[in-house]
Amino acid sequence: MTRILIADDEPHIRKLVSFTLGNHGYEVLQAIDGGEAYDLARAEKPDLILLDVMMPVMTGYEVLTRLKADPETEPIPVVMLSAKSQRTEVEEGMACGAREYICKPFTPRDLVERVGEILGA
Repeated sequence: MTRILIADDEPHIRKLVSFTLGNHGYEVLQAIDGGEAYDLARAEKPDLILLDVMMPVMTGYEVLTRLKADPETEPIPVVMLSAKSQRTEVEEGMACGAREYICKPFTPRDLVERVGEILGA
């Protein structure tokens, strides 16, 4: 089963993403902050990571930079999932190694479609 890690400090976002992706056959792991996201990504090696930008402990950009610097986690595609939608913020996420940047708010349908495209489903 394809595993996806969602890292967001907002419980309702984690719940929405987990419910939506879980109903489409994905196993969803959840992290409540950047530190937990980094640790879970290294331990579990999910097939895809969805990272919020603004989180406690480490920002999504910091998590992404660390993951891309580690040969074991570098191949995992990472999607930034954030309300920070200014062009400079999107560019920063992409420069850190994000595969894609999805701006909040998003529809569950759009999320499933984009996740499927990235995973080749």
